[in-house]
Amino acid sequence: MTSDPVSGRDTVQSLARGLAVIRAFDADHPQLTLSEVARRADITRAAAGRFLRTLEELGYVRGHDRLFALTPRVLELGFSYLSALSIPEIVQPHLERLSREVDESVSSAVLDGDEIVYIARVPTRRIMSVRITIGTRFPAFATSMGRVLLAGMPAAARDAMLEASALPALTDRTLTDPTELRAELARVREQGWSLVDGELEPGLRSVAVPLHGRRGEVVAAVNVSTSATRDSVDHVVERYLPPLRAAAAAIDAELRLV
Repeated sequence: MTSDPVSGRDTVQSLARGLAVIRAFDADHPQLTLSEVARRADITRAAAGRFLRTLEELGYVRGHDRLFALTPRVLELGFSYLSALSIPEIVQPHLERLSREVDESVSSAVLDGDEIVYIARVPTRRIMSVRITIGTRFPAFATSMGRVLLAGMPAAARDAMLEASALPALTDRTLTDPTELRAELARVREQGWSLVDGELEPGLRSVAVPLHGRRGEVVAAVNVSTSATRDSVDHVVERYLPPLRAAAAAIDAELRLV
């Protein structure tokens, strides 16, 4: 077990440990025991106990019957970032209109390292085995939004990220070969949209387009997600891509004013 998540003269190790404790919780692990927190945060049980008690005192964690969970107050930690970003506030009403038009779940995400992070969403029905909320993360390489975001990166930075990233087979359809993935990203960049069919989760189809900032750079993505049992690939492209592109164009127009 490592003693500290980070090292260096200019780092505050206790802060790093405390953040590691918060990050130990996620959608798949909403409740953890003290030992599980220690293991997932890579710290000792004694240290985990001190941080959990401190977070509980501050209102960020609640404990019951030897189980700990985050409270809604942790959202305060990301509120400043989301407020400064301004994208979620701009995107949300467009997503609501788009969802009403296509009668499907629509979302927006940004790139954080080799993962996408959901910043806005309008669900119509549950189409994945996990519940998607603001802040949910998925591997970028296997998602439609992730691919348009990766395709929008400078080539050198994108290639370096892919070389350093794990490309696990999440389903039997996941594209994991780096050469094939780079070719797919080149195609996505050229056509301006991405469709992923069952690569993140079996039966899930989604189509995504990029959102652009004032200087034309790709800053986020939006998608429409549906079930393979309801919609063929051709139907997804023909029915959902045009209104998705129209919504993205309207969002882009507002983002240029920010």
